Amino acid sequence: MAEETKFIPGVTEDVNITDEALIEIKRIMQENKIPENYGLRIGVKGGGCSGFSYSLGFDGEMKPTDTIIEKDGVSIFIDMKSYLYLTGTELDYSNGLSGKGFVFNNPNAKRTCGCGSSFGA
Repeated sequence: MAEETKFIPGVTEDVNITDEALIEIKRIMQENKIPENYGLRIGVKGGGCSGFSYSLGFDGEMKPTDTIIEKDGVSIFIDMKSYLYLTGTELDYSNGLSGKGFVFNNPNAKRTCGCGSSFGA
C-alpha cells in the first residue's frame, strides 16, 4: 500500500517558502496563465557539478507520496526522495546585484558550486 500524502499547512520547519518567493511564484503563475489548481513542484535530481541539482516546475498533479505545503493559496509539491534532501531548506527569491532568481538555502548541502544550482550532500 502506498504511503499517504503528507500535508503541511503554512510555513514549516521542514521546508520554508519566503514571502519574496511566494510573490514571485504567484507572479509567474498569473503571467503565464497557469491554472490555480497547479502547484509548484520543487525537487532534487542527480546531476550538476556538485552531484545534485534543484528542480522547479509547475505540476497539475500531486502524487500519493508527495509532501504538500500550502501557503497563501499556493501549493508546493515535494516528492518523497527530494523531501529527504530538502528538509530544513528555505526557498527564497533574490532580486539583488548578484542576479535574480530562486535561491535554495539548504543546510544539508555539504558543498555547493559557484552557480548555486547544484550541491553535494
